[in-house]
Amino acid sequence: MKASPELGLAVLRAFLRERSPLGPLQVMAEQVGRFFQIPLPGFRPYVVFGPEAARQVLVTERNKLLWRNHDPVTDLLRHGVLVTDGEEHDHYRRLMEPPLHPAALSGYTQMILTTTDRVSAEWKDGATLDMLVEARKIALLIILEALFSVDAWDDLPRLWTPILKAIEYISPGAWILWRRIPRPGYKKHLKVVDDYLYGIIAERRKRKAGRPDLLQHLIDAGLSDEVIRDQMLTMMIAGHDTSTALLAWVFAMLGRHPAIHARLVDEVDSLEKSPLLDQVIKETLRLYPPIHIGNRVVAEEMNFDGNPIPAGERMFYSIYLTQRDPAVWEHADEFRPERFAHGRKTPPMSYIPFGGGPRACIGAAFGQAEARLVLTRLLRDFRFEPLNADRIHAYMGATLEPRPGVWMRVVRRDVAARSSEANAAATSSLNS
Repeated sequence: MKASPELGLAVLRAFLRERSPLGPLQVMAEQVGRFFQIPLPGFRPYVVFGPEAARQVLVTERNKLLWRNHDPVTDLLRHGVLVTDGEEHDHYRRLMEPPLHPAALSGYTQMILTTTDRVSAEWKDGATLDMLVEARKIALLIILEALFSVDAWDDLPRLWTPILKAIEYISPGAWILWRRIPRPGYKKHLKVVDDYLYGIIAERRKRKAGRPDLLQHLIDAGLSDEVIRDQMLTMMIAGHDTSTALLAWVFAMLGRHPAIHARLVDEVDSLEKSPLLDQVIKETLRLYPPIHIGNRVVAEEMNFDGNPIPAGERMFYSIYLTQRDPAVWEHADEFRPERFAHGRKTPPMSYIPFGGGPRACIGAAFGQAEARLVLTRLLRDFRFEPLNADRIHAYMGATLEPRPGVWMRVVRRDVAARSSEANAAATSSLNS
């Protein structure tokens, strides 16, 4: 479909309103359908979304697509499992699955809780905090301890800016239109991250053995330091940034929906495992999936409901649009955790926050378990008062991120008061 002046104006208005490409994508989806091409000079990728498109991309025709391309993400991760194809990818994935298998998750519980307490112990009572920043601290410490057995507490000050720069390096920017645009200011920061990871590898090799974590699996497999670095950086960036986004968006949603927030606090106080918390996490992932779009290169011509995409073209499949498709989801843009209370009644592949098929996110189970533990702990220990809930918007970075942060006043809950609240909630539940 050729873009009309009216469509162009609607796209522009959406961009100004949403302050993000997400608005224009929704306008294109509403007015054109589940298959369209972005009409920018020098950048004309095809966009597909919906359950059937997701099934083709992730399952039935996935071999017609390549993950590896010429974007900065490939420059940074080199031969990381996220940006390799075929047997190379399958080999790395087989090596990396055991430490993240659901059966291994219980072994991380105490570490996740201890890390959460360690970060929250630094919060002054009544302080104003950006929960995006605090979530990143927690998630980064957890991923480094879980996968590499590294206590990075003292390393955070020198790693913080380099890691943010690494994330910025792979986020959408002017390089989309001009691939070789000069990008000063990254080299020294990326070297800090590389030096840190190579140092961890060298220390582990020196010890000749270690805990059966991800790093040890990679060393025992005989991989070179360079390939191990690629997998470590992939998991460090992808693993912590997605968890950061999920935790921050949950706080943003609770800030916007005080009644749900209050019910959730009552439930986590009175129940060992809160069903509402699971629903809140799932609904947050539906509205704001951290990996909101999939980037592929078409290796063999594909056809989406009569619409061809030639080999060699770039194609995006939009998780964000799929999970907000009004043809599938009632009140698609509204935050309604209760839609997950009795199981999903939507088509398969309509809810894919972690992708799907053989290349579904390797850390999906870990990330969801981590979120439940961290959120339960923090909601039991603190009261969170939103300060900018109505001004938060989605930013398309490496993940879908709440900007300009999730600012909250954080007040430590008195133990006696919390016990009283929990007893009242339990009594109310019994009488209802």
